[in-house]
Amino acid sequence: MTMNFDETSDFQKDVKRLTKKYKSIPNDLKVFQRVVSHDPSGSNKKHFHILTQTDDCIIVKARFRCRYLRRQFLLRIIYAYHPCVQKIVFIELYFKGDKENPNEQRIQKYKEWNC
Repeated sequence: MTMNFDETSDFQKDVKRLTKKYKSIPNDLKVFQRVVSHDPSGSNKKHFHILTQTDDCIIVKARFRCRYLRRQFLLRIIYAYHPCVQKIVFIELYFKGDKENPNEQRIQKYKEWNC
């Protein structure tokens, strides 16, 4: 079964805003999709952290590699993995220098509606 990807409207706004500053983000996102297709929960990788987990949904925070930033992992991506339907939904993308932690309200809103 192939992995399906989706994005929240808030995530699309994050990408649009950050792409103005970091031009490689759209291509970097395609690379990231290939990486998480092989290990969606990120349980075997050091740059992934499971924030919350239920039978239907795993919310993961990961370091997002941006070619524009070279070797620095200064972007973070939050996504939900739905193992039953082999689907990943991107929730948030942010620059670590702008804020320290993910938007808990956005994650909670997603969990209430989808997990």
